Amino acid sequence: MTSQHKNKVWIWISSILGILILILLFGAMFLSARWKPLLTEKIKQGVYNGSHHLYNIDFKSINLNVITGSLALRDVTLKPNPLVYDSLKVAKLAPAHTFELKLKKLQISRVGILTAYFKKQVAVSEIILQQPSINMIYNKVPKKTDTVKSEQTLYDQVSKIFKSIHVKAIRIVDADFDYINKTGSQKVKNSIKHLDITVNDFLLDSLSGNDTTRFYYTKDVSFQLAGYKSITKDKMYSMKVDTISGSAKSKRITAKGFTLLPLYPELTFARKYKVQKDRYNFAFDQIEFNGVDFVGLNTDQTLHAQSLKIGPANVEVFMSRESPPPPGFDKGQNYPHMALKRLNLPTLIDTVKLSKVDVKYSEYNPASKKIGAVTFKDLTGNILNVTNDSAQLKQRHHALANLDSRLMGLGKLNVKIDFNLTDPNGAFSYSGNLDNFDLKNLNPLSKALGLIEIESGDVQHIDFKADGDLRSAKGSMNMLYSNLKIKLLSDNIDGEGTKEKGFLSFLANTILVKNENPQKGEAARKATMTNNRINSASFFNLMWKTVFVGIKDIVGVGVVPEKNPVKQQKVIAKKIREQKRADRKAARKAKRENN
Repeated sequence: MTSQHKNKVWIWISSILGILILILLFGAMFLSARWKPLLTEKIKQGVYNGSHHLYNIDFKSINLNVITGSLALRDVTLKPNPLVYDSLKVAKLAPAHTFELKLKKLQISRVGILTAYFKKQVAVSEIILQQPSINMIYNKVPKKTDTVKSEQTLYDQVSKIFKSIHVKAIRIVDADFDYINKTGSQKVKNSIKHLDITVNDFLLDSLSGNDTTRFYYTKDVSFQLAGYKSITKDKMYSMKVDTISGSAKSKRITAKGFTLLPLYPELTFARKYKVQKDRYNFAFDQIEFNGVDFVGLNTDQTLHAQSLKIGPANVEVFMSRESPPPPGFDKGQNYPHMALKRLNLPTLIDTVKLSKVDVKYSEYNPASKKIGAVTFKDLTGNILNVTNDSAQLKQRHHALANLDSRLMGLGKLNVKIDFNLTDPNGAFSYSGNLDNFDLKNLNPLSKALGLIEIESGDVQHIDFKADGDLRSAKGSMNMLYSNLKIKLLSDNIDGEGTKEKGFLSFLANTILVKNENPQKGEAARKATMTNNRINSASFFNLMWKTVFVGIKDIVGVGVVPEKNPVKQQKVIAKKIREQKRADRKAARKAKRENN
């Protein structure tokens, strides 16, 4: 065959192929144009019928490519019909959550269009929702008490149109998500931006509804929120989360890099309020829920998890005594188990696991003009049965904490707390022990807050136990120590610094303070301790001050009457006002002399 004949053959073959391609393209265009209204009707009908007539979907346009099997919907909206939802509530068939959706484009890739049309089987490779706006609305809805399920399943509702629907992946990318709770007197809205959600292997057929390995017909639903930052509404804190992720398959929710940072230094923060206000500084490397019941969380708004792991973390709380306490406010309502009662979410966490949590509590004392602090390093341990769920409380109504830490970073301290979760008076009990501790390590606390400097003192062993409630705590203590010597300090209201009260220190060390326990030839002294809580004192304030009462009794200064803390605050406030007036008077005098 000559080269001329070869060229003619190739030209002929190319022409045939070109004609076939044109026929396919024109055919695809014809089918696309013809199927657009059909697909539009089928999509709207499928959503309407598949949701008990609850939802209506609308879109501005539909683009179909028969060759690639791609489908795109533009300007999509999905809304529930409120009248239908009300009728479903009456029939006790209404879902707890409804959704509102808006997005510019919904992309569906590699749809088996011919298979869907002729075999009634929908197979989709991927559905992508790019930057949608999603409202998820929760309503408390009545449920049927009948044991027989009379309502149709989701498959029953769509089986008249399709035999099966299979989507390999659904991806929601960079969504603005609003969760709206309408159960209370006022609806509560929580907003999240830049949320990613992935649904893997959605299958709806005659068998998938009974497949126990699936979560709402899927193999997994996962989510991730990255780079969340915000300023709190009061403009006092910045909040940041590196990532929050979760998965229905792994039953896990994990938050990494959560920080709550105050925007002002300690005293600047406190002086922006006219009353006492706690200042928080939190940094959590990781917070992880395991064994989460996602079905209960979705349908019943209940949080049940097998464990909550917290740590490593750093927790700091600061409070200034410079301002008066809030009038009429009782910190007793913030006891941990009392606050748990108020949580507007039925919760059951089998075990809270703390690991390497550093805790620091500090106070500014206007009498010394210093900040005193107590630290607990590497707080580690478990809290069992953390719950406010009424059904669980009927079986077990105590939460038990067993915690180990290093007091001031040195002394090994163990504390056990038993919280009565149902007692209206906030009943609890606690016990603890500490071995081999140098009391001089408490000077950062005692000098600023107690106006006492510990010159020496070695603890061999302390153990204590007490019962408490909203108003008081009482118990007993053993404390073995040696070589105790202290200095009593003056206040610093005049701004000239704290000074040793030499004579009073001498009297205290020689007459009151017992420098060891047991003393030679005597049995070890034991103490009973009783302490009443004032409204401005917290749960942990009651615990440590009760222990302090026992320490004072054993070392010999328990006979010194305890000053009324409320009156003491008023006395200090009066002294501060007098000192400020004196300072202003001296400043005016100095100004006149300079002129």
